[in-house]
Amino acid sequence: MHSAHMEELWPPPGEPVRALMRTVAERILPSSDEIVDEVFAAAQLGTRYRFIVDDPVLAAGDRRMSKAYLVHWLTATIQDPGGRVPPCADPETLRFARDLARRGMDTSDLGSWRAGQRVAWRRWTEACFAATDDHDLLREVIEVSGHSIITFVDDSMAVLAACIEEEHTDLARGAHAERQATVQLLLEGAPIGRARAEERLGYALTGTHVAAIVWVDTTEGTAALESAAEQVMRACGAARRLTLVASTAALWLWFPAGQVPPTATITALLDELPGVRVALGRPGRDVDGFRRTHLDAATAQRVLARVDSARRVVRYEDVQLVAALSADMSQAEQFVADTLGDLAAADVVLRETVLTYVQERFNATSTAERLFTHRNTIERRLTRADRLLPQPLVENAVGVVAALMYLQLREGH
Repeated sequence: MHSAHMEELWPPPGEPVRALMRTVAERILPSSDEIVDEVFAAAQLGTRYRFIVDDPVLAAGDRRMSKAYLVHWLTATIQDPGGRVPPCADPETLRFARDLARRGMDTSDLGSWRAGQRVAWRRWTEACFAATDDHDLLREVIEVSGHSIITFVDDSMAVLAACIEEEHTDLARGAHAERQATVQLLLEGAPIGRARAEERLGYALTGTHVAAIVWVDTTEGTAALESAAEQVMRACGAARRLTLVASTAALWLWFPAGQVPPTATITALLDELPGVRVALGRPGRDVDGFRRTHLDAATAQRVLARVDSARRVVRYEDVQLVAALSADMSQAEQFVADTLGDLAAADVVLRETVLTYVQERFNATSTAERLFTHRNTIERRLTRADRLLPQPLVENAVGVVAALMYLQLREGH
C-alpha cells in the first residue's frame, strides 16, 4: 500500500527532468558551504532549544549535520536524479544525535529542521528557474524535487530519531542520566536538596568551586579531552573533579578550588594537546556558586564563538566586558569603529601598548617595564595612538579598553 501510494505521488521522471535536476545539483554543490550558512542560520532561529544556539559545540554539530544532509541529497541527485534518496546516516549525523540525547532532547523540535528545509528549497527552486525557460519542464522538475526533498528529510529524521531513542535507552541504564538530570536541575535553580544532589553526583556542593568547559572544534581531537581535564584540574590545585560528558566533543567540569590559574599557565599545559580549548568560570561558593561558575564558563566559551576567536584558553574575568559588548555583533563592530577610529587598523604592538598603559593606571614607566621597552618609546607610541583615536585616550579610556579587548580576543591574541 505504501509503495503504491508513493508511485501515485511520485512517478519516475523522464530523461529531460533527470537531466535538468542533475545539472542544477552539479551547479549548486560547489557553493554548498554558502547555502549551509543560510540553512543553519534559519534553523538556529527556528529552534526552541536555545542552548543549541548558545553552546558552540552543539551549534557546530548542528551545522555539520546541515551540511551532511545537503551534500548527501545533492550527490544522490547527481547520481540518480529524481530517485528516492536514501536517508543520511553518516558518522557526524549520528554523533550529533548522541549529543542531543545526552542533553535530554529528541526530534520534537521540528521547527528548526523545517526552517532549514525551507531555505534549501528556496535556493534549489531559484537555481531551477535560472536553468531553464521551459515552463512545462520546470513544473515537472519542481514537483519531483519537492517529493524527493521532503521524503529525504522525513526519512533522515526518522533515522535520527531512532538513533536518539537508542542512546536514551543506553543512557537510562547507567549513572550518566541521573548525573545529567541533577546538574540540569542545579543549573536551572530548581529546588533540589543539597544532600540528595551530592549523593547523585558524588561531589560535595559545599565550599568553593571552579567550573571549566573543555572542548574540541573537530571530532578528531576528542581523545585528548580526558587528558586536558586532568591538566586543568591540577592547574586549579584540585585533586578531584566532577565530570559531565556534555557531548562527544565537550566535557563540563567542576573542581573544589578557590582560584582560577592564569591563562598562560593552562595554555602551556595544552601544548601537547593540539585542538583542545578551555573556558573557565570565576570561583563560586556552595550550590549557587556551582551554578554561577558554570554559567560563567559557558559565557566565556560563547564569546570565543561569537567573535570567531582562535584563542585556546579563556577565563570569564578576562572577557566579561567583551561578553556584554558582543551580544550584538553588528553593534559591537560599530562600537569598535566609533571608539578606536584609525587605531583599530593600527599594528598589534601599538594597540597592546595602549591597553597595557591603561591597565598600568596610566603609568608610562611601569608600562615600559611590563613590555620590556624604553619609556621614551612608550611615550612616542601613546602620542601616535592619540592622533589615531577620535578622542584622546584620557577622555574615553574605558571605551578604548573595551574595544581593544574585543579586537584582541577576535584576533586570537
